[in-house]
Amino acid sequence: MRKKLLVIVLAYAMLLVPASTAPVVEDPATAMIPPVDAEMQYELEVNLRHMGLAAALEQKRLAVSLVDITDLQNPQYAGVNDRNMMYAASLPKIAIVLAGFERIKAGLMDYTPAVKEMFTNLIRFSSNTDASRAIQRIGFGFIANVLTSGAYRLYDPFLNGGLWIGKAYGGPNDYWRRDPMHNISHGATSLQVARFFLMLEQGRLAGPAYSAEIKEILSKPGINHKFVKGLSSIGVRDVYRKSGTWKDAHCDAALVEHDGRRYIAVALMKDDKGGEVLPQLIVKLDQIVMRRAQAGAVAAD
Repeated sequence: MRKKLLVIVLAYAMLLVPASTAPVVEDPATAMIPPVDAEMQYELEVNLRHMGLAAALEQKRLAVSLVDITDLQNPQYAGVNDRNMMYAASLPKIAIVLAGFERIKAGLMDYTPAVKEMFTNLIRFSSNTDASRAIQRIGFGFIANVLTSGAYRLYDPFLNGGLWIGKAYGGPNDYWRRDPMHNISHGATSLQVARFFLMLEQGRLAGPAYSAEIKEILSKPGINHKFVKGLSSIGVRDVYRKSGTWKDAHCDAALVEHDGRRYIAVALMKDDKGGEVLPQLIVKLDQIVMRRAQAGAVAAD
C-alpha cells in the first residue's frame, strides 16, 4: 500500500513540471541530511519537555530542527517532528527568493535595484504585496521546478515533502496548486528549511555569489518578534532569518552567529501561544549550542 501511494505521489508531482525538469528520485539514505548528534538530540528533547511542550510534540503541533554549523564541514543535527509538513505562512517565502536567483542566474530576469528591493521587502518585512509580485514574475511552475530539482530537493516525497509555494499572498491569479502530498498551500518541514539555510551557508543556493546576496537579504530583520525578540534579550545581533505568522501558525527560522558559534534553528508551531513560546525556545536552543562550545573547550584543556 505504501509503495502504491508513493507511485501515485511521484506521478502527480511529475505532472507539475515539464519532463525535462521532473523531480529526481533517489533513495532517502542518500539524501543531503546532516548526521544526527546523539548528545544534542537528547538535550533538545529534554529541553523541549522541560518547557512544557510535550503535548505539542506528541500531537505534532511543534517541529524543531537545530544544526550546529560552527564546523561547516561537519554539521551536527538534532530534530523533533522534523519531517512533519505543516502550514508555514510566510516562512516559505525563502523559496521565492531562491527561485528568483535561479531565474536571474539563467539569464531570464535582470537583478536590478528594484528586484533587490522587492526581495528584501518580502523577506525582512514579509511584504505580501512584494511576495505576490515576485511569484507572478518568477512563475509558480519555475518555483516548483527549483524546489523539486535534483540540485536542491527542498520538496522531496522521500522526505515527506518540504518547502512549497502553492499560492501567492494576495492579488490577481493568487491560486496555483497545493502540494501533492499534504494539500498545503504554503508548506514546510523544519528539516527542509534547515537544509535551505545549510546550503545557504555552504554557498550552494544558486552559487556562492548569489548565496551571499541571499544571506545579506536575510540579515537585518525588520520585525522584532519570535526568534529575533528572544535573541535580542540575550544580546545576539547577528541573525539571518525569515518568520511566518497566520492565525495559530507561528514559524521562525534563522542562521545565528554568536560568540564564535554558528547554528541554524527552525521551529514550526500550531498554537495560539506560539508567538510567546518561540522567543523562549530560541534562547534554549542557543544555550544548547553554547553549552556544546563550553564542553568542547573543557575537553580540549
